[in-house]
Amino acid sequence: MSDAYCIQINETGGPDILTKVPVEPREPGPGEALIRQSAIGLNFIDTYFRTGLYPAKLPFTPGQEAAGTVSAIGEGVKNLNVGDRVAYLGSGTYATHFTGPAARMIKLPDGISEEDAAATLLKGLTAWMLLFEIRRASPGETALVWAPSGGVGSLLVPWATSMGVRVLAVTSTEEKAELARKAGADQVIFSHEDVAGRVRALTGGQGVDVSYDSVGKSSAKASLDSLKPRGWWMTYGNASGAVEPLSPGELNRRGSLVMTRPGLYHFIAQDEDWRRGSAALLGALKTGTIKAQVGQTFPLDKAADAHRALEGRQTTGSTLLTP
Repeated sequence: MSDAYCIQINETGGPDILTKVPVEPREPGPGEALIRQSAIGLNFIDTYFRTGLYPAKLPFTPGQEAAGTVSAIGEGVKNLNVGDRVAYLGSGTYATHFTGPAARMIKLPDGISEEDAAATLLKGLTAWMLLFEIRRASPGETALVWAPSGGVGSLLVPWATSMGVRVLAVTSTEEKAELARKAGADQVIFSHEDVAGRVRALTGGQGVDVSYDSVGKSSAKASLDSLKPRGWWMTYGNASGAVEPLSPGELNRRGSLVMTRPGLYHFIAQDEDWRRGSAALLGALKTGTIKAQVGQTFPLDKAADAHRALEGRQTTGSTLLTP
């Protein structure tokens, strides 16, 4: 396939190190499928591997999620046929083609496009993990959601509100604030404000039950200061850098708080967990509980531009790369 290529990292650094490299797609082995990619999801974790925050063996092809059409299947594959539209998680999706385990690919039903699937799979499963797996959200609770117009946040807000959760959203601009309101946020707080002070004012001094925090270092104190006693701090991203070490005694002093730093792949490690999570996500998409929010699309060979936009906080919703 002369047009086949991938985006490769040969050294860690800035966006300019993302390099287009011709590659021959690997034929599927037993239990595998070869996919011709249609859309590839961009995620902040991709930048962590590029900069070296998360170590990877070089050379390395970034990317965690994608969708496309089955071009070939290996021996023993029963759940897929050539021509099926699928979405999947896997390492190295910044490529025109991808070969991987068929058992970890989900067939897309009518009404869900490859673009929507690639835009929501990793981010939607992360929202599912936060709302259902770590601690199930309950009606009447109040949650603080950071980056509500981002990839995960734009799915987390409507999904949480559909469960009866009151959402207080923290964002940086009026444009993003309006997106959060349209998604269902009850109130919007700007990140340049006294976030914890505003939270206390909006909750009658009580604080929130949980803070869903993808920002990391710069939001950590405000998240902790916003929680009610026995509240949960789910710090699941490092957009502003890694959170600094925290003494367990500090959690006790603040009212027996619970802190967790989850990673999605620990929650979908088993096939049954993967199937359960992806079924919940597809169900939420089909019923309209959540909708894919594709804010911008870049050609795959312009992945460096996409990384610059993401790190510069110039994106809203999900970002796609298209071969």
